[in-house]
Amino acid sequence: MIFLENETDIDLGLDYEELAAQVVDATLLEEKCPFETEVNILLTDNEGIHTINRETRDIDRPTDVLSFPNLFFETPGLFDISDEDEFDYTNPETGLVILGEIIISLEKVREQAEEFGHSLKREYGFLIAHSMLHLCGYDHMTPKEAGEMEEKQSLILDRLGITREV
Repeated sequence: MIFLENETDIDLGLDYEELAAQVVDATLLEEKCPFETEVNILLTDNEGIHTINRETRDIDRPTDVLSFPNLFFETPGLFDISDEDEFDYTNPETGLVILGEIIISLEKVREQAEEFGHSLKREYGFLIAHSMLHLCGYDHMTPKEAGEMEEKQSLILDRLGITREV
């Protein structure tokens, strides 16, 4: 389940919630997530994400996407929650495992789609897939990790038919 909040009036001509749900579901399927999950998505602008980036990461500039995982993985994609830890990761109101929060700048979606020469749908979908992989324990600090994430992102988007041309 996703909870999406859009604090902007930016209209990119996309069904933000539907596309987010497709990418979230495809990522969880690809990662063989054994839980019913909850993901919170905040859509903001450059000013909003700049403030969050500065306050949470001490980086004083806007970025495209921020990921705040709720689970911490010893091995990426291995959803190993012990019974005693399950309460810490589960929303008591829904019973769903909270994977974390994704924050996206819709202004950056527009800017980067133009910069990279692909559609708004592709850029938005890519940022969600990228961030979902972070919520599943992946990172891109080394070339090997970056390569693995890039491969998984491409696979997820290709399966949804969200190619660079779309």
